[in-house]
Amino acid sequence: MSATSEDLGQLVLEVFRLNGSLLAAGDEVVGAFGLTSARWQILGAVMRKSEGQTVAQIAREAGVTRQAVQRIANALAGEGLLVTVDNPRDRRAPLLEVTDRGRDIYRQADGARRKWLGAIAGDVAAEDLAAAVSLLRRLRGSLEAAG
Repeated sequence: MSATSEDLGQLVLEVFRLNGSLLAAGDEVVGAFGLTSARWQILGAVMRKSEGQTVAQIAREAGVTRQAVQRIANALAGEGLLVTVDNPRDRRAPLLEVTDRGRDIYRQADGARRKWLGAIAGDVAAEDLAAAVSLLRRLRGSLEAAG
């Protein structure tokens, strides 16, 4: 039997609630390192790539506006966690790179994240998580395909 719009609406509502809870908890976890969930997300996006990323690339990956990423990137650069470097492919779009200080803070925050998620993960079966990830990816794909 196929899901109804009401069924999907209930899932969407829970995802919104979960997002709010994750942001609040994430702020607590990384707050000791001078980060917020948003700053942590942007710093992590740059850390996960082997070469610098543009603001637009990070925004696409994170599903947020370029302006939001730019504002946070500016703040992180102002705190010495990110730097901008020339982009050989596009002079108008500098690349963001993590500084040594940014790497150190990110690693500390990531250790706290692993401990936090480890405490929660014990309450969930691995196959349930895999099914949830698969479902959310399919739904995101459907939304993106629909425009």
